[in-house]
Amino acid sequence: MRFKGLHHIELSVLDYDASVAFFDKLFGWLGYKSFWTLDIGYRSTYYMARFPFFHSYIGIQPAQSGGKLDHSERATGIHHVALWARSRREVDAFYRDFLLKNQIPVTEPPAEYPTYTPGYYAVFFDDPITGIHFELSHTPMLPSLSSYRAWLDTLKGIWRKHPEWQAAPWKEAMRKLPAKDEQ
Repeated sequence: MRFKGLHHIELSVLDYDASVAFFDKLFGWLGYKSFWTLDIGYRSTYYMARFPFFHSYIGIQPAQSGGKLDHSERATGIHHVALWARSRREVDAFYRDFLLKNQIPVTEPPAEYPTYTPGYYAVFFDDPITGIHFELSHTPMLPSLSSYRAWLDTLKGIWRKHPEWQAAPWKEAMRKLPAKDEQ
């Protein structure tokens, strides 16, 4: 069974040098480490939360075509990249001390999103150079009882609007994927 999720993602950016400066500030604030390819064969800069034994990382490279993205158009490609936060306090501090201080376009200020999972708390913002949409989110290991109730109440409210569902939303939403031996 997989337990780590995404290994890495590479993003193509419009202005590589300006993007490196922006991402250096963004990921530096969050405590990431960085390395680059030294332009040996290709040009990319990488950011990771754990070094040297990284879990996953984000890379950027110069785009060769295209224009600035607008996540609200929901065009083909990546809609947004979500980064882990250690706590709600980190989300709030990042919003106040990084996003607002640096006048980064915030699309949704910090809030709890009980539709997603109990205690889910996030802020959404856009990369000002290329327009890539980001989220910094915290999901608690053990949500509070009030967060669990808010999640349950939210999903029950949605369930009432869908009489066609045969089961509760937390069951109705689950999908079975074909296992190796079923393919």
